[in-house]
Amino acid sequence: MPFRLPPLSAFVESASAVWEVAKSNLPESCLGGPDERLNFAKHGRNRGDVEMTAVSNAEGVPGEEGVPPEGQPPLQREGSVGSVSTVGVECADNDQITEWQAGWNVTNAIQGMFIVSLPYAVLHGGYWAIVAMVGIAYICCYTGKILVDCLYDLNEEGQLVRVRSSYKGIAREVFGQKWGGKIVNSAQLIELLMTCILYLVLCGDLMIGSFPDGPIDARSWMMLCGMILLPCGFLKNLHHVSTLSFWCMIAHLAINIIIFAYCIGNASTWAWSKVMFRIDLLEFPIALGIIVFSYTSHIFLPTLEYNLIDRSKFTCMLNWSHIAAAVFKALFGYVGFLTWAEDTEEVITNNLPNPTFKGFVNLILVVKALLSYPLPYYAAVEIIEVTFFRGRPKTTFPSVWALDGELKVWALAIRVLVVVFTILMAIFIPHFAILMGLIGSFTGTMLSFIWPCYFHLKIKAGKLEWGDIAYDYFVIFLGFLFGIIGITTSFYALVEAFQIGLPF
Repeated sequence: MPFRLPPLSAFVESASAVWEVAKSNLPESCLGGPDERLNFAKHGRNRGDVEMTAVSNAEGVPGEEGVPPEGQPPLQREGSVGSVSTVGVECADNDQITEWQAGWNVTNAIQGMFIVSLPYAVLHGGYWAIVAMVGIAYICCYTGKILVDCLYDLNEEGQLVRVRSSYKGIAREVFGQKWGGKIVNSAQLIELLMTCILYLVLCGDLMIGSFPDGPIDARSWMMLCGMILLPCGFLKNLHHVSTLSFWCMIAHLAINIIIFAYCIGNASTWAWSKVMFRIDLLEFPIALGIIVFSYTSHIFLPTLEYNLIDRSKFTCMLNWSHIAAAVFKALFGYVGFLTWAEDTEEVITNNLPNPTFKGFVNLILVVKALLSYPLPYYAAVEIIEVTFFRGRPKTTFPSVWALDGELKVWALAIRVLVVVFTILMAIFIPHFAILMGLIGSFTGTMLSFIWPCYFHLKIKAGKLEWGDIAYDYFVIFLGFLFGIIGITTSFYALVEAFQIGLPF
């Protein structure tokens, strides 16, 4: 009997029901409880959460110059119609987001397209891959908390005050004013733009997989999908991006439901004995890289935390988004591998036998990729505008915002050119996915593992217990280990790919 899919409306209703059930079971600090302190009294206090308890009572001090002179009141955030939270000036009311909208954005970042490769990770890592999916979720949640913790210092009254505005501001504090911001900005921009390009590459690959005999080739599909994304240039605030991230989450749930339903329908053929306890030392490093870089969201966290209506709920939001990610990824990878065992492909949808069913699933993945694009794109554009287009004397070029609060025409053209740049890079760079793995092995581990812990040790020096210090050094060690492994394996894969020849 052929496998039949329920109507799409059923998936949307199911997603809404699951969402309401999840909300009803979350702690009060995520549901508008009176105070995070009360939540800690009810549910316990984690060491990593201690310094976040006074955030809701502290004035934001986002000026890039740090703490205001003694005797002056805390710096007030300047008004702005554009979301410039990377700079640290105040966003308009329609730019502020709830903890749920922030959670959708984090989910967008860490429940990305890599999920379709997780069964492949289990193929080469067995139960250790599943352990890695949960363990790396815990580590990335921890480094996300301490990164935001580095934005704050205690004032004379013992309250936490936001004295740094961004990842860049933290790097300036540690690496120095001259090079700190440039180092982090470069790493962030590379990571964000390459993520955008990879989404377009995946769109082309998925569409050609759905229509292998069609008249349109993969590069043409990339161009067509890129044209759909040109309106991203009009995005003005995180509220709009959060809406797109919500629908990306719905597409993500739809994919999970479809794949799970198919796998459970074939539960009688599951290969329980094929999940191994040993590690394939030649192939598992690639799988480990897939897992590590599927949890990178640190680029967005200072921006999201700044724009939260109630910043005291940031920790709870981060906890639940990473718990959900770990559960989804572990189950998806495990069940997917049980279904296809040694035949598991790098992209799990390629295992689907029915061409029509496979095409339908790939189309949903394309929609998910298109909805995932705006978040890294918006963050990349924000970095470019903050670095070069804030007006004199702060930057060489004038501000991108007109006095009436609208984007200037030439600024919109620059934003559109960024989309066009990602399209061209996706089309013309040979073996881009491998090249991104090579560069991402450096930027991803630095931004998500090494730098947050290093900054934490430097900025909070003398305030940390020995256990916190030891754990930070342990995460730094893991970051270097994963980075070296990823760079090495990606480099050899790139050399082999060039020996085969360019894909033209």
